[in-house]
Amino acid sequence: MNQRRMKRWLLLFCLALATITGQAQTATKHEFSITQAVDYARKNNVQVKNALLNVQIQQQTNRDITSAAFPQVTGNVGITDFLTIPTSLIPGEIFGQPAGTYIPVQFGTKYNSTASIQVKQLLFDGQVFIGLQARATSIRFQEKNAEVTEEMIKTNIYKIYYQLAVSKTQIDLLDANIVRLTKLQHDANELYKNGFAEKLDLDKIAVQVANLQTEKLKANNTIEIGYLGLKTLMGMPAKDTLILTDKITEDQVTMDFVNDAAYQYADRKEFQYLQLGKKLNEYNIRRYKLSYLPTLSLDGSYSKNAQRNTFSFFGKGDWFNTAYVGLNLAIPIFDGFAKNARIKKATLEMKQTENQIENLQLSIDNEVEQARISFRTALATMAFQKQNMQLAENVYNQTKKKFEIGTGSNTEINAAQTDLVTAQTNYISALYTAIIARVDYLKATGKL
Repeated sequence: MNQRRMKRWLLLFCLALATITGQAQTATKHEFSITQAVDYARKNNVQVKNALLNVQIQQQTNRDITSAAFPQVTGNVGITDFLTIPTSLIPGEIFGQPAGTYIPVQFGTKYNSTASIQVKQLLFDGQVFIGLQARATSIRFQEKNAEVTEEMIKTNIYKIYYQLAVSKTQIDLLDANIVRLTKLQHDANELYKNGFAEKLDLDKIAVQVANLQTEKLKANNTIEIGYLGLKTLMGMPAKDTLILTDKITEDQVTMDFVNDAAYQYADRKEFQYLQLGKKLNEYNIRRYKLSYLPTLSLDGSYSKNAQRNTFSFFGKGDWFNTAYVGLNLAIPIFDGFAKNARIKKATLEMKQTENQIENLQLSIDNEVEQARISFRTALATMAFQKQNMQLAENVYNQTKKKFEIGTGSNTEINAAQTDLVTAQTNYISALYTAIIARVDYLKATGKL
């Protein structure tokens, strides 16, 4: 019995080990720069993948359009069994019967078989001609739509990636504050032992240390959630490990604004997309206008026909040939003003696209100006908050020295510590805001 138990536990242990090993093998570690993160999202983000599939769908649509210019070949094979041979009436006068009488007779055979091949070649159709011309523009239109989608995903990845990259600064500041307060707590404890400090002073410092440790825990949780959000945006499994290799400094944030240059509408993917949409509208109008022209086609057929009273088509017997070649000219005369309605509809749709382009130009102008103002303000705020943080740190250091030599009060050191933490929090917030403003500015000017 003990041996059975041992074998059972050994089997369960092996299964558990195999499960853990399998899970470990499925998780992947990624060390990505911002460029690598964007490339990964381009291949794995669902929205981007679907946009790229639209390009392939358009390619197949183009193949469908192109097929109209190729010969259309159709083969037919048929066998008919007349259960009752059709009856025809022949005037009786032919056979000497009184006028007005008819003689029913049955013509044909019980079994008929036909094998034929038909070929039709379109020689001219204005709509097909325009469709062939518009193929390349249609592909570029879908490709540009994919680029617009990619840029939207790219913008969000830049924001989250750099915020997470900067979050290390926040953790470093919290760690520095914890170390600083822990040292102060130790010094205050020594003063308390020698009768130069009160127990209340120790408790206040302990509360501050606990608060900072709580803030660090919250910050780490926020960062971890940020990583999960970035993975989701990139299309990466949550179980994978993501390490960000790029770092961003204040100089990098400022550089993009220092190198500010005039922007152009054509730099924006959305503008390029609407321009291609307008070109497709123009093709549509031309297509409907050319539908007034006649269509010309060439067709031909070759067939073999056999008739039998018994089902003996695979044996001996005569097969009769039929062949023809024809030229067809279809001239549109009146369609109830359908073509005119289509032309006017396409013209109105192009006007809508033109209105969208005009509105986009206004939006770009407004977006660039707002982004420029926000970026400038964010940079100034970041610089101010950095100076304020450095000043608060100097004040704290001076207050701490006074406290250590006994000329400063616990109230002063607590106030200085609170001011320092507030200044550091404001600096991190300003740095985050500057990063977002930087990405928005690059996106607005088409330089992201």
